[in-house]
This record gives sequence, structure tokens and C-alpha cells, in this order.
Amino acid sequence: MESELCEDNVKCKMLTESLDFIEEVPKDRGKTSHNCDICKKSFTRKESLTIHKRSHTGEKPYRCDICGKSLSQNKHLTAHKRIHTGERPYHCDICGKSFTQNYHLTTHKRIHTGGRPYRCDVCGKSFSQNHGLTTHIRIHTGERPYQCVFCGQSFCDGGTLTKHKRIHTGEKPFHCDTCGKSFSQNRTLTQHKRIHTGEKPYNCDVCGFSFTQNSALTKHKFIHTGEKPHRCDICGKSFSQKKGLTSHKRTHTGEKPFHCDICGKSFSQNGHLTKHKHVHTGERPFHCVTCGKSFFVNNALTTHMRIHTGEKPFHCDTCGKSFSQNNALINHRRTHTGERPYHCVTCGKSFSVNNALTIHMRIHTGERPYHCDICGQGFTLNAHLICHKRIHTGEKPYHCDICGKSFSVNSSLTRHKRIHTGEKPYHCDICGRSFSVSSHLTDHKRVHTGEKPFHCDICGQSFSRNDTLTSHKRIHTAEKPFHCDICGKSFAHSSHLTTHIRIHTGERPFHCDVCGKSFSEGGHLTTHRRIHTGEKPYSCDICGKQFSRSSVLILHKRIHTGEKPFHCDICGKAFSYRSVFINHKRIHSGEKPYHCQICGKSFSENSNLTRHKLVHTGQNAFQCDVCGKVFSVAKHLTTHKYIHMGE
Repeated sequence: MESELCEDNVKCKMLTESLDFIEEVPKDRGKTSHNCDICKKSFTRKESLTIHKRSHTGEKPYRCDICGKSLSQNKHLTAHKRIHTGERPYHCDICGKSFTQNYHLTTHKRIHTGGRPYRCDVCGKSFSQNHGLTTHIRIHTGERPYQCVFCGQSFCDGGTLTKHKRIHTGEKPFHCDTCGKSFSQNRTLTQHKRIHTGEKPYNCDVCGFSFTQNSALTKHKFIHTGEKPHRCDICGKSFSQKKGLTSHKRTHTGEKPFHCDICGKSFSQNGHLTKHKHVHTGERPFHCVTCGKSFFVNNALTTHMRIHTGEKPFHCDTCGKSFSQNNALINHRRTHTGERPYHCVTCGKSFSVNNALTIHMRIHTGERPYHCDICGQGFTLNAHLICHKRIHTGEKPYHCDICGKSFSVNSSLTRHKRIHTGEKPYHCDICGRSFSVSSHLTDHKRVHTGEKPFHCDICGQSFSRNDTLTSHKRIHTAEKPFHCDICGKSFAHSSHLTTHIRIHTGERPFHCDVCGKSFSEGGHLTTHRRIHTGEKPYSCDICGKQFSRSSVLILHKRIHTGEKPFHCDICGKAFSYRSVFINHKRIHSGEKPYHCQICGKSFSENSNLTRHKLVHTGQNAFQCDVCGKVFSVAKHLTTHKYIHMGE
């Protein structure tokens, strides 16, 4: 036994072992027996019966004068005091390990000898300790003689009951002499100490990987064997560990038995509750010795360390790809199997990872649990909050090694690099169109399906993209959260701010590979390229005319519909085009913003100024015979006529 003597072991190991193994009267002896009138157990000595009865009465007449703890037997007190004195008088002559009790040494030696003298006559299983056999037999009998006085839960052995009671009492009697942290179980303290010592005594005999806990080694070995003996009787999924199956079943039942006593939040796994509590305490007890980063849980530190070591111990047996985390491998394998075990109970959509389902559910619930402490904006993902905060801080930690441009999120850098490489790895299986970003493909597919899953709760309008809905809502709220720190102008959309800033910087990052012309916006480059390709993807469904730009198609359609969406609030006159409407308003306001630099004369329209300048230059004017607008360059007139002609 590795653990020191504690009350856990006193009641369930020493007491049971000393009495059951030595003192209990065999059935075939005719000696005088002393019987317990509560449980009918028999003993050869009256003293043994007296000690045994204390297991029923709870009497503990022997008190430690150092810590005040009470015990049921004098020899238990003697052994207990060694916790305080540090005395370990019993030494293993094979490995040198020391123990506070001779009994623990005897049990320990069986690790070396492999001795298991106690055999179950029901199933044949063998044990190194009599207590192990006694407890095991209760699996067959169903006996649970140790009951908690707080909640009524019953247990097979007294040691488990003692540990369980500490949940109610909050007692943590085992203290780390390095950092002072306390624990309710001695074995937890032993495991904790390995954080300080770096000890990993459990080694995998297949790959040599080491672990601080034997349970972690057992779990790890299933990677090599592929064994999954625990099967879910609802969906058929198999697990390498029973606790994995127990946790999995809660996805079917919805059970969340672990509750936070601070905020009341519930969890399906105790580990998730433990991790959650660190949110309240702020405690991060696990530190990386390489970079100093701290973590809530030890396995997060273990995973993090692989960033420094480059270790990827989990391998896909289908494609050979390696991963630093086992759950990443499990998720990856589903790309091969197509398995999507997580289903949305609202819309039926399926997901390959549980986290994706959790995030998806927030579409239905509207939950935004992550809030910016600067502006109060809420987000469905913590990662989105982290990225958002960089708007306030101006941090851009990701740099392009080709042009030096910096980005606030790594995904933006990845997308940006495709401008240089021209890579478009995401292909539509319906029309074959390619995209540089997967989300653009997802949005594009909705053109084919007509799906519009995002709905405005104010006006009911539906959208194919969530960001379009977010932008749309700003029409109702008039919110303009993106501010230019050069001129102070505000914008409803981040992309509008990005484009606007290029007015100040003069940046034109989008270059035509045919003629070399540069543009400040990607959309302008896309439209420009159609001059070279002759592409006209926008068709009028009334007359069939085609256009290179959607905005020109919209203007053209007003010829058919007669729509005049721009109304003068002074005289009531309506106009089809915004530019004509703006010029008209100057009739009422008297505004003349276009000035001749030669004679100083002012005009309400730029075309009038252009026509006037010809008086000074003597050039010919190019006038539109439909609306009278004047141009100094013939091709500008030709371009302008497209509005009237629909070409």
C-alpha cells in the first residue's frame, strides 16, 4: 500500500483485517465463541468482540493529543501518531520503501512477489489483501453495510464511506508540505506531490510513455489495444473505460448531477465542475516550467507542454495523421467514418463533436455567455470575445511573412495568404465554384438551397448568413460600433471601416494580374477583372440583358418597374437614381459644391462644371442625349449610357 495510515484505512483495512482474518471463529472449531448481538459475527476473544462492536456504535475512545483525532483502537492511535512524527519503522528489503505499519509492508511485498492469497469462491478472482476479497464479495451479495448519516447513500466498505463524508463536512486532512494545498484523500495528495517532483512512476511497456497515475496508464493502453469493452445500450457506442460510458449516457438522459455551490450551474461530469469552480476562485495551480503559463487542470498543462515538445502521441490508423490530444484524434476519425453522434433536439442537425452542438444550440437559445468588459457586447464563443477585444486594444499578433501585414486573428492571416497564393481549397459540389474560405462556401451553398436560417426578431426578415443578420439589425438600432481613430468617423460594419482606413493610408492591396491596376477593395478587383474576361454574371429576368455588376442590374430594372425610391421631402418629386436625387436637392438648398478653379464660378452638378470648363479649354463636350449630362471624355459618356441602354 502506498498510502499512509489514515482513518480511511483504519476502519476498512486494519480493523477488518485484524479481526476477520485473525479473530473470527471458523465454523468447524468447538472453542468458546463470543457473538455480536447486532450482526451475529463470532470471535474467540472477548476483547476482539469489544473492539468489533465499536464499528456499530462508532465509539472512538483513543484520542490523539497532537491533532485531537479519535480512534477505535489503541494500536490505531499508535500508528496514527506516526503521521505526525514521520516515523516509518517497516522497510521493504527489495525496494527500500518504508511504511508506518507492518501490515502495509506485508501487503506491499505482494507487489514484488505477485502473491494473491485471498480467492473469491464465487468467480475465482484473487486478491493480495483479505479486505479486498471482503469488499469484492459484496459485489455478488449486493451488501452495502456502511451508510452515510447525511444523505443515506450506502457503501461496500467503510473507507469509501469515510471519504464520502468529507463531501458533506468539507474536511481536507491531507496537506502538501510544498505548497500548502489540502486534499480530502491521501492518494490525491500523493498524486498532487508528483506535480512538484515531476515523478511519473507508471510506464507504458508498449511505447514507453510515462504517467503520474496508474489510471492514466490504463486508459492510455487502450490506444494500443483498441479495446472498448463498455458499450452503450441506447446508441451502441463503445468506450474503453466504464466512466466514459457513464458520462456518455448522460448525453441521452440529460442528467447533470454535479452542481456548483457558488452559482448553481450543473454539469454532467465532476471534472467539468472542478474546472468550472476555478472560474470563481481564479486558481490556476498547474504551471508550465518552459513558458510560465498557468492552467486550471493538470491535463490541460500536459496537453500544453506538447506545444513545446512537439509530441503528437495519438495516431490515426487510417491516414497516419498524428495529434497531440486523444480527443482531437477521436474527432478526426469521424472525418473517415462520417459519424455525427451529437444531434440537436430542436432542428435535428447532427455534429461530429459535442462542442459544435453546444455552439449550434446557441442559435436557438440566443445565449451569448461571453461578454466584453469594455463595451458589454456578448458572444457565443470565448474565441470570438478574445478576437473582439483586439478591436479595443489594437493588438495584431499575426503577421504575413510575404507583405508584412498584421492581423488580430490567425484565421484572417490564413485567408490573407491565399491572396498571394491564389489558393481556393473549398469547392462547391453543385456548380464547381471555388472559395478561399470555408465559410464562404457554406454561405454560397445557400444560394442553391435557398436556406435562410438567421431571422431578425424585430422585422422578421431572414438571411442566409449570421453576419448579414447582425449587420441588418444595426438598421433598427442605428449602432455604429466601428470607429476610425484617424478622423473619428463611425461605421456599422467592420469591413466598411477597413475600406475607409485605406482612404487615409492610400493602401491598394488588390492587384489585377492582367493589367496591374490596384484596388482598395477585393470586390472592385473582381468587378474590374470582368473588363478583361467579358463576364456578365447578372441577368435581367425581364429582358434578358446581362451586366457585369449587380448594382447596374438593380438600376436597369427600374426602367422596367418604374420604381423611384428616392423622394424629395420638399416638393415630393421622386427619382430612380440616388445621384439624380442628390443633384435635385441642391435646387432647394442652393448648394453649389463644384467650383471652377479658373474663374471661381460655382455649380450644383459636376457635369455642369465639366461643360463650363470647356469654355476655358476650347475642348468638345460629350453630352448625353437622354438626360443632358456632359462629359469631357467620350468613354465616360459611353459608360454612362449603360444606365439608360442597359448594356
